[in-house]
Amino acid sequence: METLHRELDDVRSIELDNAFYVEDGTWIESLTVASNVDFDPETVLEGISGVSLFYSSEIPTASADLEIRRLTILANESYPYILSLILRQEAIPTRIVLQNDVFEVVATTRDWDQFRSMADEIQETLGEFELVSVTQNEEPGEPLDSGRLTEVLVSKLTDDQLMVLETAYTHGYFDVPRGASETDLADELDVTQSTVNERLRTAERTLLELIYGPRE
Repeated sequence: METLHRELDDVRSIELDNAFYVEDGTWIESLTVASNVDFDPETVLEGISGVSLFYSSEIPTASADLEIRRLTILANESYPYILSLILRQEAIPTRIVLQNDVFEVVATTRDWDQFRSMADEIQETLGEFELVSVTQNEEPGEPLDSGRLTEVLVSKLTDDQLMVLETAYTHGYFDVPRGASETDLADELDVTQSTVNERLRTAERTLLELIYGPRE
């Protein structure tokens, strides 16, 4: 992931959606790559030793300035590998994303001692570890595969809904406090404020229906 991040121009993020160990340090990995520019996965991966492309598909977006691709690759990962460090402690990796040269990891552990052991190994092996937050849940988090969720979401939303959600997100509309108003979004999209409001509410309702199902 780090090498691919360096090879790509103007990449936003690389997320590890799934991975299966084969043998001799080789993994089958599914990655979701978000970039501000078009790129040819085969050409990029040709320059990375120990990596070969198995399959590539493009995830549709409403923005001409964003390209999202889901890659399935064969990669020879030398130790330490961030996923192997988590699995060695019998933790459940829920999300692993590389953004701005920093790995952001969400993982579920049985208890605080197991978490501390995982954190200590990451700190000792990689040289740095920062705890952002801890949440106690009755049920464990789901293992990696959020990239598949991305494909489902974008297939259920219209181009206009995708555009307004992406614009709202990138301009800080969902931040607390908000970094942009509906008026700001309307000006950016060159539509009326009522149109922005309608598209946001419709998109949000669609997302909630995917989670909770349609209301009776």
